[in-house]
Amino acid sequence: MKFTLSWLKDHLDTDASVDEIAETLTDLGLEVEEISNPGDRLKDFTLGYVKHAEKHPDADKLRVCQVVTDEGEMQIICGAPNAREGITVVVCKPGMYIPGLDITIGVGKIRGVESFGMMASERELELSDEHDGIIELASGEVGDRFVDWLAANQPAKVDPMIEIAITPNRPDALGIHGIARDLAARGLGTLKTPEFAPIASSFPCPIKVTIDEDTLDGCPLFSGRLIKGVKNGPSPQWLQDRLTAIGLRPISTLVDITNFFTYDQNRPLHVFDAAKVSGDLRVHRAAGGEVLKALDEKEYTFAAGQMVISDENGPESIAGIMGGEETGCTDETVDVFLESAFWDHVQIALTGRALKINSDARYRFERGVDPEFTIQGLHLATQMILELCGGEASEVMIAGDVPDHSRAYKLDAERVQSLVGMDIPESDQRQTLTRLGFRLEGNMANVPSWRPDVQGEADLVEEVARIASLTKLQGIPLPRATDGIPKAVMTPQQRRQQMARRTAASLGYNEVVSYTFIDQPSAALFGGGDDATMLANPISSEMSHMRPALLPGLLQAAARNQARGFMDLALFEVGPAFHGGEPGEQHNLITGILVGDTGPKDVHGTARGVDTFDAKADIEAILAAIGAPAKVQILRGAQDWWHPGRHGKICLGPKKVLGIFGELHPKVINSMGVKGPVVAFTIWPDEVPLPRKSGATRAALGQSDLQAVERDFAFVVDAEVEALTLVNAAAGADKALITDVRIFDEFIGGSLGEGKKSLALTVRLQPSDKTLKEKDIEAVSEKIIAKVTKATGGTLRG
Repeated sequence: MKFTLSWLKDHLDTDASVDEIAETLTDLGLEVEEISNPGDRLKDFTLGYVKHAEKHPDADKLRVCQVVTDEGEMQIICGAPNAREGITVVVCKPGMYIPGLDITIGVGKIRGVESFGMMASERELELSDEHDGIIELASGEVGDRFVDWLAANQPAKVDPMIEIAITPNRPDALGIHGIARDLAARGLGTLKTPEFAPIASSFPCPIKVTIDEDTLDGCPLFSGRLIKGVKNGPSPQWLQDRLTAIGLRPISTLVDITNFFTYDQNRPLHVFDAAKVSGDLRVHRAAGGEVLKALDEKEYTFAAGQMVISDENGPESIAGIMGGEETGCTDETVDVFLESAFWDHVQIALTGRALKINSDARYRFERGVDPEFTIQGLHLATQMILELCGGEASEVMIAGDVPDHSRAYKLDAERVQSLVGMDIPESDQRQTLTRLGFRLEGNMANVPSWRPDVQGEADLVEEVARIASLTKLQGIPLPRATDGIPKAVMTPQQRRQQMARRTAASLGYNEVVSYTFIDQPSAALFGGGDDATMLANPISSEMSHMRPALLPGLLQAAARNQARGFMDLALFEVGPAFHGGEPGEQHNLITGILVGDTGPKDVHGTARGVDTFDAKADIEAILAAIGAPAKVQILRGAQDWWHPGRHGKICLGPKKVLGIFGELHPKVINSMGVKGPVVAFTIWPDEVPLPRKSGATRAALGQSDLQAVERDFAFVVDAEVEALTLVNAAAGADKALITDVRIFDEFIGGSLGEGKKSLALTVRLQPSDKTLKEKDIEAVSEKIIAKVTKATGGTLRG
């Protein structure tokens, strides 16, 4: 939205500078994008008087002039035909930049005679294309600034132009009167309200207008009148200057008047050449297939349902967007039909997008114009046409009614202050809304018809806040809930997740952040993919279900990396997974995967493929970092996506699972498109018991000064018995004394016979209060033998 300072002052009585206006507009939410001030490039030029002029001794067309300036008399050589003695001119002194020539002038010699500057033409100062002679001024004193002379005598040439960005919710600011209203509400001046008096009619309107019943929702109101006997032609200079300053090309008086009101009052209008209109006008919906050549000289084919204005010959205008070329006004136009209508913003937007037309009318109608100003805008435009073009006006033809947009919302002064955070007295709040055009009845604020964006009490708060200026907000520290050192902000679970991330990263893993949505086949591989976790409105077919685990996202990331040549991967993720679709049916997980080799190829053969024990070491490190107990059990029996013989569950009991590690099932790996074995781990951090003490200090390190004792045992068991069963049984024989159990030998065959094997294990006993005697060791040994025998059915090897 562009406008000039003088145009704004037609609506706002103010002495504010351009910079003050620009700063205020931005603060009001109407962000200034550009300021073009022609006076800035002319501020250094001053007036001079040619005291004497004579012919150059060595050039017939040059004259040597003695010019009186504010810095004394200067000699200037000039080749302009009107350079003569006794005229007031614009002087450009050495060192000044000449915008029309794009040079900085200096002292020079022309045909052997020195020249100390120049006398400028209008083109050299970018005031016009006139360059046949230098500027001659009919008034002015030597030394006066040229820009001040222009402001007093030809203000249009130094009128600053301001361009603001309009958000879609502020259609009222698409008119200069609306912008002035905001500035007046802030206190930057006084709003000028134009005097309105309906134009008396001289005769009945011969052109009737009807709106089809199925089109009233798109055009609830259409008004128009015939003005006969007009004289069209170039518009007056003041009107041309205003349109040119904002980038519009003057066309003719009639068309320029409609453009003027489009920007002046946000009231798009259209004029038909009445002599080219056949019969009456009808606003209706297109049947489809009709063709119209518009004012932009392009042909448009209407789709069924789009609104058009037609006469007896067919469509003559694209309703609310652009008129037709056939009924457009020319210099020969004598009688015109002036249209002012209200159109539904949604239907205008749909038609404009479908036909790919961008016009000022469409831009405004699809954002919203003032419905109650429709007929008033018709009268104001009629008055200007009569003043500039002459003629006489018919009575106003009205079809439909002004739509009812009345609504009111409660103004709660205390609530406004609470939400804004500023001390704004209720009287100031009411005055603000009144200046913006709201009508207050008690504590109810009636919304003006030109503010379609105000749709609730919150919008009243916003209006009060932006006029009061949020730049006046003062920061106030929040009160502390308690004295002294504040409590920790992060919860224990959040701290655990943070520590897990740090530990995994220190182990060489790269963190992945994947979507919580995955495709149904991938979810089904990991126990999900049912209707309970299916999304009602997925963003794509590959994100149809909530993830039941973090492994699918990590495996998909691994497959993408392998497709790009990265085969050795260590990835982890911390986040939620979902076992249902209801609130609370989710659980937090810490998951990592290892793919490929432990390192690059090495001449010494140190690189090897990752295995289950790599995952076991990493999960134990992360569990230790988040505070898991050191004594745990490792059991079998994980879900189907784990390899049945190459995994382990880390538990505090049969039902208390802290995590799972091991190799993933080959079928799952193939289904996810990953090459090679994959080992992984998953931790349920919420299952790790919280410490009994919440303090940051650690307990004293407990060390025993008594000698530890190790005893070896060998058991003959069936070949299918797992070594883990022996370890767990031996460890449970005496939890106070036994600190470690490990397998150190396996023997199969020989004298043991078919289906048997021998497993040898070492048990470490650590006393804490007294040295163990032989009988104490024997007693523990018997418990170990009994526990292992009962758990495995094996016997102690002799």
